[in-house]
Amino acid sequence: QEQLMESGGGSVQAGGSLRLSCTASEYTYSSNCMAWFRQAPGKEREGVGYITSVGTIRYAQSIQGRFTISKDNAKNTLYLEMNSLKLEDTATYYCAAHDKAVCQLRQDLFSTWGPGTQVTVAS
Repeated sequence: QEQLMESGGGSVQAGGSLRLSCTASEYTYSSNCMAWFRQAPGKEREGVGYITSVGTIRYAQSIQGRFTISKDNAKNTLYLEMNSLKLEDTATYYCAAHDKAVCQLRQDLFSTWGPGTQVTVAS
């Protein structure tokens, strides 16, 4: 069964840090590509970064150097470590997965999505 569930969202001051978690079913965790997306109020959903089953990681330019994606295979969990948070990082964050051969930050490739977790960065 395909399943993803995000957690760890909340409110944080600008400059602070948060770590988001995405727990997957065993089936979904074995996907070739797992990613984080986010959607800010009034804006389209955008890719944050992805990690492949062999550990290749790519990030969006907007968060490069501030966010880190990692996985814990023992826990079937994907993480997003967010540091130096800015007001513009306020968004609902989603994890997603697919099993296609090519991993890219394109929403249309992803077939499994979590319900999202809200991150609010305040001044």
